[in-house]
Amino acid sequence: MISVVILGAGNVATHLFKGFEKTNDVSVVQWYNRNASSLQPYSHLVDVTDNLEALKDADLYIIAVSDDAISELSSSLPFKDKLVVHTSGSVSVYDLDMKLKRGVLYPLQSFSKAAKLDFDNVPICIETIDKKSYPLLKKVAVSLGSPTKRINSDQRRVLHLAAVFVNNFTNQLYRIGHEITESEGAEFDLLKPLIKETANKIEDMSPFKAQTGPAKRNDKKTIKKHLKQLDNEHHKAVYELLTDSIKRTHGRKKL
Repeated sequence: MISVVILGAGNVATHLFKGFEKTNDVSVVQWYNRNASSLQPYSHLVDVTDNLEALKDADLYIIAVSDDAISELSSSLPFKDKLVVHTSGSVSVYDLDMKLKRGVLYPLQSFSKAAKLDFDNVPICIETIDKKSYPLLKKVAVSLGSPTKRINSDQRRVLHLAAVFVNNFTNQLYRIGHEITESEGAEFDLLKPLIKETANKIEDMSPFKAQTGPAKRNDKKTIKKHLKQLDNEHHKAVYELLTDSIKRTHGRKKL
């Protein structure tokens, strides 16, 4: 049984705890957060603390806090030569204090506390400085049911950057679409099959081949009509920017 201490109480930390609770190979022996009151709903399941000096001995310490807080928290840990990982996509493994055995356990997924999550659909990217640490981290990831991939820092950084485009930016486009449908009392739910089909397509083809729409076809009249329909200048600017990007990608606009 691999013993784990979780540090942090955000979305990733919460889902990791729930995931580990379902495994037979990993035991969360303690959960730390600087504000222990936020962990009270789980205090009947695990020992909780807001005192770093009271951290229990464990095989692995997982730092799941905001990117800006990772370095300082790792420096504040009252021990050395223990295996400590963070879960960030963009923070260097070398941002962890050098007194520690350092690694990264990066779950490549969008996390919201209120949303259910199946770790079978969460690839976990593993990075270590010491090669001997890798087998333990892989066991931890596999215990969750996650597919695993060993990557380096550069690969992790570009994956995180790409994730912002395909997840965060895409979700913002959903929000804009929701605002547009609401403006005329149309039902956004009618667009959900289209959203799912668009996502499903890239299981079998590249995003380049999957592209459709007026910008790819260079339907100038349709594009002009759409821009005229948009009263919100922000929405119009986004439409123009993405239309221009699609045209450039598909050779409809000279570079």
